Amino acid sequence: MTVITGFNFIAGGRSAAGTLTLQSFDATSGEALPFAFHQATEAEVDAAARAAEAAYPSFRSLSAVRRAEFLDAIADELDALGDDFIATVCRETALPAARIQGERGRTSGQMRLFATVLRRGDFLGARIDRALPERKPLPRPDLRQCRMGVGPVAVFGASNFPLAFSTAGGDTAAALAAGCPVVFKAHSGHMATAEWVADAIVRAAEKTAMPAGVFNMIFGGGVGEWLVKHPAIQAVGFTGSLRGGRALCDMAAARPQPIPVFAEMSSINPVLLLPEALAVRGEQVAAELAASVTLGAGQFCTNPGLVIGIRSPAFTAFLQRFAAIMGDQPGQTLLNAGGLKSYCQGLEHLHRHPGISHLAGSRQEGGQAHPQLFKADARLLLDGDELLQEEVFGPATVVVEVADQDELSRALHGLRGQLTATLIAEPADLATFGGLTALLEQKAGRLLLNGYPTGVEVCDAMVHGGPYPATSDARGTSVGSLAIDRFLRPVCYQNYPDALLPDALKNANPLGIQRLVDGVSTREPL
Repeated sequence: MTVITGFNFIAGGRSAAGTLTLQSFDATSGEALPFAFHQATEAEVDAAARAAEAAYPSFRSLSAVRRAEFLDAIADELDALGDDFIATVCRETALPAARIQGERGRTSGQMRLFATVLRRGDFLGARIDRALPERKPLPRPDLRQCRMGVGPVAVFGASNFPLAFSTAGGDTAAALAAGCPVVFKAHSGHMATAEWVADAIVRAAEKTAMPAGVFNMIFGGGVGEWLVKHPAIQAVGFTGSLRGGRALCDMAAARPQPIPVFAEMSSINPVLLLPEALAVRGEQVAAELAASVTLGAGQFCTNPGLVIGIRSPAFTAFLQRFAAIMGDQPGQTLLNAGGLKSYCQGLEHLHRHPGISHLAGSRQEGGQAHPQLFKADARLLLDGDELLQEEVFGPATVVVEVADQDELSRALHGLRGQLTATLIAEPADLATFGGLTALLEQKAGRLLLNGYPTGVEVCDAMVHGGPYPATSDARGTSVGSLAIDRFLRPVCYQNYPDALLPDALKNANPLGIQRLVDGVSTREPL
C-alpha cells in the first residue's frame, strides 16, 4: 500500500525542501483530506530536470524491447493498485468507482499499446538510400535515417482525467516510449492520486533497472514556468485550458532555445444535424445527444458544445424534445470547486448575451452543475462572435438554427479549429451535403458520422488533436500510438560504418523491422 508523503519525486528518491504545502480536498464535500503536499522549490525543479537530463543518454540508448518491458511493468503496477487507491481517486475527483476502474484500464492499456509499438519498430521510421558511387554528374553518398527521442519532456497533468491524461497518462507513455525521461507536474485537483501512480511508475522503473531519473514528479502552483524554461527540458505535453496552454507556448517560444509545446486546449466539437436524419430519427438523436452532452458531467474535451441544424419542422420537433430531455437531467458534482466556478461563469456569459436565449436547465445551486441548453442566433456564427466559440467546460451546449445549406456552409467557415466534428446523417443527406466533409477536414482532427464525440478509442488510427485552438500543433495527437511522433526527431547518418549505426539502420536488419530501402519497403537485410 502506498503511504502518502506529499514529497516530490526526484531521481528515484523523495524531496521536501520547501515549507509551503498544498492541501488535497474531497471533491464532493469540500472537506480537507489528511494529505499535505510540499510545493517544489526552484532548486527542486532544477534537480528534477537535471535528473531527467542525466537519465536521457542511457535511457534513449536502451533497446526498444527494454523500454517496452518498462512500460509493461508500469501497466502491471497500475492494474495491481487496490481498493484503497480507487477510493482515494473517487474522493479527490467525485468520479464514481466504475469510471475510475475503467479509466485505469485505459491508462494501463495505453502503456501496453506503446510497448507494442516499440516491439513493432515502425516508430523508428527507418529509411536507407545506399551509395551510388557511379552516379553522374555526382555520386550519391550512403544515407540512412531513423528517429530518436528529443530529450527530457515536461508533462502537465489534466484535471478531468486523473489517470488517462495524468501521471501515467498518454503524454507520459508516449514520451517514455520515445526514449524521453519525464518530469511530471501534478495537477492540484488530485495530488494524492498522482502520488499513488508515481509510486507505481517508480516501482516499475526499479524492477526493470531503468535509470533513476527516468521519471520525476513535482507538486505546486506556479512551478510550471520554472520547468518549461529549464534548459534541460526539450518538449512539453499539456492538457488544459486555452489560457494555460497559450502561456506555456509563449514561455517555450521565448526561451533562448525554443522548444515545442503540444497543448490540447479548447474545443466545442460541433454536431451537425442534417434534415433527413432528424425526419427519420429525431427523438432518438435528441436522447443520444443529451446523453453525450451530460456524460461525466460534461467534463470531456470532446463534449458537444455546439449543435447546428437546418430550419425545418423536423428540427423544431427535435429541439423541443432535446430541451425537454436536457431540462430533466439531474445536477452532478464536478471534479473540483474551481471547475464549478468556471462553469457558472461560462453560463453567466451566455445568459447575458443578447443574441443567446436559455432553453432548458435548472438554476445552479447546491454545489452541483446542472445541465443547460441555450440557443444562439445564427448571425453570431456568421459574424465570428467570440463567445459562441468559447468552451464552457461542463454539461452545457448551444444550439444554432441556420436557414439553409448555404448558411450552414458559411457558419462552418467561421468556426475555429476543433478536436472533433460530427455529422448525424442519412444516406440521402450525404448525397446532398457530401461537400461538408472537405470543409470539416480543415476544421477538426476527427470526423464522426452517426456517432458522438465523447469517448476516445486508444488505438493506432485515433487522432485526438486538431487545428488551433483545439491544440497548439495540429500535426500531432495526444491519444493513440501516433502520439509518440511528438517526442521524436529524425537523424540522418551519412557514410557511417555499419558498426556505428543504430540497429534500425544496420545492413543485417537485426531488429527485423520494415524499412524503406532505395524507395522499396522491405524487411530483408541488405
